[in-house]
Amino acid sequence: MKRIHLGEFEELVLLAVASLGDNAYAVSVQSELLERVERKANISAIHTALYRMEDKGLVESFRGGAEAKRGGKNKRLFKVTTYGFNMLRESKQSRESFWNVLPQISTN
Repeated sequence: MKRIHLGEFEELVLLAVASLGDNAYAVSVQSELLERVERKANISAIHTALYRMEDKGLVESFRGGAEAKRGGKNKRLFKVTTYGFNMLRESKQSRESFWNVLPQISTN
């Protein structure tokens, strides 16, 4: 498989999906981004990122059960694949390799 790199927004969306477990859909991802990193994101941008990451094999989607409050419409839920988790680990290691070589910053 061709090596890919995660952009910042994709990484945040992927982390949100991973943290939400079985309840990851676009609206819950949007809420998670706002709550955890105070990042406002357009729902269309989240959908685009999720579909793009699905094409790359980082997430997979499935249909949840129908809900009465949604007019019987079911949600499209997402979960992180093994490949997606590997990419998150790789991204974390890359960032840590830089943090580990930075001189200690004094904050007085």
